[in-house]
Amino acid sequence: MTRSGLVARVLIDSPLPQLDHLFDYRIPEELVAVALPGVRVRVPFRSGGRIIDGYLIEVIDPSTAPSDQFTGTLSPLDAVVSAARVLTPEVWMLARRAADRAAGNASDILRLAVPPRQVRVEKAWLAAQPVHPDPLVEPNPLVEPNPLVELVETPVETSRLQSLTTPAFVGYPTGRLDTVIMERQRVAVAAIPELVALADGTTIGRWAQTLAELGIATLATGTSAILCVPDYRDQDQVQAALDQLAPAGSVSRVDARQSNPDRYRAFLACLGAEPRIILGNRSAIYAPATSLGLIALWDDGDPLYAEPLSPYVHARDAALIRREEAGCSLVLLSHSRSVETQRLVELGWLGEVHPATNRHPRIIPTDFQSESDQQARAARIPTAAWNAAREALRDGPVLVQVASPGYAPMLACQTCKKAARCTTCQGPLGLTSARAVPACRWCGALAAAWTCTHCEGHKLRVVTMGTGRTAEELGRAFPGARIIIADGEHSIQTLGGDAALVIATRGAEPIPAGGYRAILILDGERMLARESLRVGEDCLRWWSNAAALAAPGAPVVLVGVGGALARALNAWQPEAFASSELADRRQLRFPPAVRVASVTGTAADVEAALADLAESAGLDVLGPVSTEAPLVRAIVRFAYATGEEVSHALKASVVRNAAKRRRPAKSRSFQPAPTLRVRFDDPELL
Repeated sequence: MTRSGLVARVLIDSPLPQLDHLFDYRIPEELVAVALPGVRVRVPFRSGGRIIDGYLIEVIDPSTAPSDQFTGTLSPLDAVVSAARVLTPEVWMLARRAADRAAGNASDILRLAVPPRQVRVEKAWLAAQPVHPDPLVEPNPLVEPNPLVELVETPVETSRLQSLTTPAFVGYPTGRLDTVIMERQRVAVAAIPELVALADGTTIGRWAQTLAELGIATLATGTSAILCVPDYRDQDQVQAALDQLAPAGSVSRVDARQSNPDRYRAFLACLGAEPRIILGNRSAIYAPATSLGLIALWDDGDPLYAEPLSPYVHARDAALIRREEAGCSLVLLSHSRSVETQRLVELGWLGEVHPATNRHPRIIPTDFQSESDQQARAARIPTAAWNAAREALRDGPVLVQVASPGYAPMLACQTCKKAARCTTCQGPLGLTSARAVPACRWCGALAAAWTCTHCEGHKLRVVTMGTGRTAEELGRAFPGARIIIADGEHSIQTLGGDAALVIATRGAEPIPAGGYRAILILDGERMLARESLRVGEDCLRWWSNAAALAAPGAPVVLVGVGGALARALNAWQPEAFASSELADRRQLRFPPAVRVASVTGTAADVEAALADLAESAGLDVLGPVSTEAPLVRAIVRFAYATGEEVSHALKASVVRNAAKRRRPAKSRSFQPAPTLRVRFDDPELL
């Protein structure tokens, strides 16, 4: 039959919450051949000839729909921007479910899932696609694929799959990770803390090779794999392994650091029917993938997985939703374990895979050693750490991990010891070099004639040492030694095996050939002093990832930290620490034992939103308390079982708040912007 008289259901690309639903439009005769689910469209909206962008989600035949579904006259589609079907049904359902879970807009997630259109790249891609001989005829317009521009449907090359290198999964029980792929299991995998050298001489973490091998094993089954990592340093390691193991042209890297044409080209390649390995950061979880067989996340506790844009969906949560839709394997690989992952393990939703033998770095907490000299115990670098660094420096590189970049990021008054603050904005004062003038770290204002507001003193003292000051002091202590600084301003990813002192901030440590001959982890007390519910597991993750860079048998000296955290690192038992943290949070009703949502707005708006939750069972409200006048914030804690009910109620409150501020027709009066804001599962809320 011909495709005439059909109705297009369109999602408007708008941040307004009241527009987060599908709108119906009539498909004109001239667009029936290309107006298919997944294409970009332009549609008229309201009055004044306004045309806006959107995605065509569904095509409906009115003759098969209920008689009262379509009443009145529908506006026609204005245009189909392109015949490329860039939004697949799987990605649309993922965006819809993830947005509903977070009381947000699906269009906000689709901005992460579908890159901006690049016309030349898209035209070249379209020209390479097969064309149906009769684009006006389609047996079933509601379910059949696009007859004009169809995604490549060539069969998978059997020879290519047979030529794949069989993953060895060195260090894991024989057949265990292969079973995960073949049986579509959900597991938390403990990474092996060691470095490996590839055939081309590149040194990477064993975890990166394992992740690449998981992708290869999935590709061999004729299905696609999505591999997510936190940042570009991790991507480069996995990419190096894939370059050695994966067939040419089978890997798509979706990276925010790519140019727009390259990023869009990689996205379009993912739309093909051949299985692929998709490598990227947090937004890669939304990449289109044919016959998805695996979703794997490296180090899911990294804060870079937390999406900073509304509706703030964490990549791990999106992975859990997509796994349930696709029925694929799910692997959470890490050296340490996040509390969220531990909860899923204890619920039985995730299984566990551990290395065949318990191999881990030699951790030496200085608090476990006896030291008669109290001043030596209080030193930033104790005697044991000095000796370890001195001996190791004869054989190769030594890593010194510090808390902060810069020279002296925090200063204090010499007289009263109070923190030195900027007289302009009350920000902290710091030094960029030994001879620099103290300046504010927030506004940059110089403090040449600074006066303490507490005691009227004028002299400053260094409280904390960054990479610059640490390098300066170690350079004097080890004359002639090569000093290397690695932090946000000095990016170094790889390192040779020659002797050197590497001063690095957490996460910026370069990867040395053969591993570090010693690792000193300094400023542990400063790292633990951060006000955050997650500070313990964050520190354990930072230190575990650094310790995994040690050469076999090399000492890893943890300075100034004791207690359960030091014991967990010393015994390399992150699961025990995560389990203890989860038990404490269950008693206190802290996430992830429960879910939380913050409700921010004016007092009246927050009160109205909380009233919508009055009938929901099993939740409690903290606050509201004042934030920035005139706004207040309340925190809602609730069980996972009531999450859908709470999210629907709060989304309704947001829509009502936004709709009541709409300017009336023909009115020129100013209408204030909506003030009510809801955020679910904020990692730094408590």
